Amino acid sequence: MIRLNDILDKVASYNPQADLDLVRKAYVYCAKVHQGQTRLSGEPYLVHPREVAGILAELRLDAPTVVTGFLHDTIEDTLTTQEELEQVFGVEVANLVDGVTKISKIHFKTKEESQAENFRKMLLAMANDIRVILVKLADRLHNMRTLQYQPEPKQRSISRETLDIYAPLANRLGISWIKSELEDLSFRYLESQIYYDLASKVAKKKKERESYVEEVRSIIVSKLAEHELKGEVYGRSKHLYSIWKKMQNRNVDIDQIYDLIAIRVMVNDIRECYEVLGIIHSTWKPIPGRFKDYIAMPKGNMYQSLHTTVIGPHGERMEVQIRTGEMHRVAEAGIAAHWKYKEGKGYDEKEVKRFAWLRQLLEWQQELQDSHEFMNTVKVELFPEEVYVFTPRGDVKSFPKGSTPIDFAYTIHTDIGHRCVGAKVNGKLVPLKYELKNGDIVEVITSPHHTPSKDWLKIVRSSRARNKIRAWIKTEERLRSITLGREILEKEFRRYSLNLAKLQKSGELKRVASEFGLITDDDILAAVGYGKLSHGQVLGKLIPEERLAERQEQKESRLGKVLGKLTGKSTSAIQIGGVEDVLVRFGKCCNPVPGDDVVGFITRGRGVTVHTADCPVALENDPERRIAVAWNRDRKAALPVKIKVACYDQKGILANITLAITNCEANISSASIQSTVDKRGVNIFEVDVTDIDHLNRVMNNIMKVKGVIKVERIKS
Repeated sequence: MIRLNDILDKVASYNPQADLDLVRKAYVYCAKVHQGQTRLSGEPYLVHPREVAGILAELRLDAPTVVTGFLHDTIEDTLTTQEELEQVFGVEVANLVDGVTKISKIHFKTKEESQAENFRKMLLAMANDIRVILVKLADRLHNMRTLQYQPEPKQRSISRETLDIYAPLANRLGISWIKSELEDLSFRYLESQIYYDLASKVAKKKKERESYVEEVRSIIVSKLAEHELKGEVYGRSKHLYSIWKKMQNRNVDIDQIYDLIAIRVMVNDIRECYEVLGIIHSTWKPIPGRFKDYIAMPKGNMYQSLHTTVIGPHGERMEVQIRTGEMHRVAEAGIAAHWKYKEGKGYDEKEVKRFAWLRQLLEWQQELQDSHEFMNTVKVELFPEEVYVFTPRGDVKSFPKGSTPIDFAYTIHTDIGHRCVGAKVNGKLVPLKYELKNGDIVEVITSPHHTPSKDWLKIVRSSRARNKIRAWIKTEERLRSITLGREILEKEFRRYSLNLAKLQKSGELKRVASEFGLITDDDILAAVGYGKLSHGQVLGKLIPEERLAERQEQKESRLGKVLGKLTGKSTSAIQIGGVEDVLVRFGKCCNPVPGDDVVGFITRGRGVTVHTADCPVALENDPERRIAVAWNRDRKAALPVKIKVACYDQKGILANITLAITNCEANISSASIQSTVDKRGVNIFEVDVTDIDHLNRVMNNIMKVKGVIKVERIKS
């Protein structure tokens, strides 16, 4: 059992500047608030926080983290408040204890691998300070060491949680000794009979293994001496869980697992590592395909070592690991950084790139004597692009950062999303635009009469929610378009003594639909209502050209006047798939001019609106409404565009700017003039230009005016 003085001596050994008085103060405070409490073993409760603090000292962590080890259960299990801890021990310690408390309140209710992965990510995401996770790992390790006092069902559930969540966390943080111990302890309670049977078989061969290790060690030491190399050589038995996993994966018995022992050679530098490898391979025959260079290509959690399997003395296979002292320190003690470890699934390149800067931590650790300063360098929100929340049943769901209850609703079921009218987060009502936070428990409120809104597209973040909302809107708009298309065609058909219902009944309308590449009557009605087809195009398939031409001549002059009033500009500058009689408008948000990359959007009942390709409004519009448009190079039309001119506020400059514009044969249709307090002018001109080249000439001519500072086009 560890004592307070043991912890103080350990902390002082690696950090002489540590605040040991703060550690003593935490111990006394912990003893006071936990007084009278006992564990299931009958021991005073104080034993647990003291052991946790000891594990944190073993990890060489700073004084505030060791202090947190003593205090980690005070908020949850005593009358202590975070405010009180802040007054007595400071903000840093209070925040660490609060972080551990929040994580301790999470109850894991699932065993699925994907859910376990989400839990691991969520734990990391919730810990703005990585030390919170290290304290939680130390807490779990001591609880696993004393798990025999728990009832059997609890032993199994805690062990499963440890194997799924906490052992992989320790592995990703590079703390191999904690990972191995957690795995073996979990294995002991989950597969008791197999565990003890395997432990018995391994124990029987203990003396035999020790004798073999000593023989191999003496051979390697003498070989190193021959080559004037100094190094440490020792044997390491594989832990039981890893042996069992190998037996499972290879479907063999323990007698067929030859590499139960790993011989480890530690030397001074990387050059010597490769020199030792050559010595080993010249002494014993290497097994092809069993050499791994983790120095040149480190594992995802920064593990580095050379691994080779050879046929050793007496024809026995043995694994040899070669590394430097620094590599061994990282492999055993780990480093406070999260890395995606392979775990049989390959590296996640996105995560590796995201944390590439953490490779510098090894160098920082060498440079920074104070571990407190070092730990401050690794405070980080580890998954800035994701948020993890709970369903009321305890399942974890992952969303893009900024997601709302609507995103959550659509992951449950499409109908739940459609009918979502509100949500409760952590038991409190929140608006639909509320941004979900890590650890939130979300409950959706629905109404059978509610339907999605187009405005939802502005606040949802997940592609599933966006696609479902768009699909619903598309369906609804199709129904409205069919109704509108029916009204338009019935009205126009009456002018030519045609009856829409009869044309549908006779199949004539379906024939027309097929000529446009459509299938059903409803398709052609929807196309007309949506604006993809004009009533004139449909009539052209039903009535002789002469009759249509006669009618067209009568209304042509009137149509030209109406178009002019509606748009204020010529539509002849745009071509839309060869169609000539579709109403065209230009987006006032971006004011496109010939030469800009443009895109058209069908607007129900109002023809096509043309935007620049990079216009924010165009990018937000439904892709289903997009239509290809192009500038008509054969026809020129003057279109308005806004330009902003910044200049010095001096006499005559406005006259010179307007002269520069008119000299380029561009008409000024409107102007807005403002003077600023720093004797500058900001002028907005709406200028009619024929194309992008014309606009550039105007802007270049303005820049030549003395006193003009900057000229830019305004697209919004």
